[in-house]
Amino acid sequence: MGARRTGQRSGLGTAATAAGLGMGAAGMVCVGGSVAVSGVLADAPLFTTQAVRYTVACLLLLGAARLTGRRVTPPRGTEWLWLLGVAVAGLVLFNVALVRGSVHAEPAVVGVAVASVPVVLALVGPLLDGRRPAPAAVAAAAVVTAGAVLVQGHGRSDLVGLGWSVVVLLCEVGFTLLAVPVLRRLGPWSVSVHTCWLAAVLLAVLGLGAEGPAAVTTLHAAHVLAVACLAVFVTALAFVLWYSAVGRLGSARAGLLTGVAPVAAAVGGVLLGSPLPGPAVWAGTALVAVGLVIGVGIRPKGIANTGPNRHDG
Repeated sequence: MGARRTGQRSGLGTAATAAGLGMGAAGMVCVGGSVAVSGVLADAPLFTTQAVRYTVACLLLLGAARLTGRRVTPPRGTEWLWLLGVAVAGLVLFNVALVRGSVHAEPAVVGVAVASVPVVLALVGPLLDGRRPAPAAVAAAAVVTAGAVLVQGHGRSDLVGLGWSVVVLLCEVGFTLLAVPVLRRLGPWSVSVHTCWLAAVLLAVLGLGAEGPAAVTTLHAAHVLAVACLAVFVTALAFVLWYSAVGRLGSARAGLLTGVAPVAAAVGGVLLGSPLPGPAVWAGTALVAVGLVIGVGIRPKGIANTGPNRHDG
């Protein structure tokens, strides 16, 4: 009987891991595929555009939750602070740093900062759980990061650009780690909904102050389509997929999947008519794959894979 129960738990753990990997990878494909879309918004009012994006995404999430019978749980106590942290760092400041950094640094420099996320999560994630980082997990993350850097390429930057790139990295890490304390009770759907509306309110206030109430009228058809794409795929869908993956895999293992984003961006560029990538991109893609294979097999000591929580779907 004991062996049977152990086998059942192992099967559930394997299924949860596979589901988490699939969700996380799909979420990063959405993010990577958005690179070309984001470029359309280069001349649009930043705060107003992002406020519209997160408002639309929140409404979509609420509608989808209602249709699928998922409950959006209200936060309580200190959970508000964690969610506000995700909204401020992971959404508002991240977008500001991304735009301001691109003025002083080439896109590849900012991309390399984002590509460093797996290593930071592999080091910091376990520490927040009171565990030591696993050397094998850090090594796998380093391989994924190296591959992502090769895919991104290299670029030029000044000191201001490098500073903004560090902010981008910290915000991207915060987007995951600040959500971990509330994911267990609230679940990925509730975390996604609450961070979206909080960010929408903050960005709307910033937009009114910096760009004026008429800024929304300056958006043309291409801007609206780009915002719609970002709201649906890169926000509503990707957020739920990503937080579901973090809930199943933990922040360190899920962080490896961020290496999928630059690969997806390169593939998307080819599909949109860009020339085939060079040897460095192919080598980087292979490294990302190797790092993922190594990292997926690592299971943190003392952490039982219990599968999805009660809010997952």
